[in-house]
Amino acid sequence: MSSNEAPASHIPPEAIEFASRLYNAARAGQMDVFEQALPAGLPANLTNEKGDTLLMLAAYHGHADLVKLLIQHGADPNRVNDRGQSPLAGAIFKKEDAVIEVLLEGGADPDHGSPSALDCLSMFKQEEKWGEKFNTAPGKGKAGKPASG
Repeated sequence: MSSNEAPASHIPPEAIEFASRLYNAARAGQMDVFEQALPAGLPANLTNEKGDTLLMLAAYHGHADLVKLLIQHGADPNRVNDRGQSPLAGAIFKKEDAVIEVLLEGGADPDHGSPSALDCLSMFKQEEKWGEKFNTAPGKGKAGKPASG
């Protein structure tokens, strides 16, 4: 638990219910929910009990437009879940091409995570399709490094 999180016993049931609805909305790709909630202050990196961010859930379920919206509002495309998986690796596993494109444009690092998205390319035999794009991705090798400038 990070220092800015309250212990579960101190979180009102209504807040847990609200968060659960948001995670379900991310899985379902409900753009309208996030078009309202993000500008109103919803943390773009909101994370569930498994370490999955809203972005991870949207990416895994193939919602490229929502992934793009979340990144535009500050969601980290390189935040891994509790199992070390990145949104990009999940999108490779699910063969979500539009999501892969948005994540790469948004700064996702193909070398990040365990297994990395590059490792997933090999595992799921997609090197021919994505190899060159991954090797030239703007975010390649940048995850976990401080931003320069």
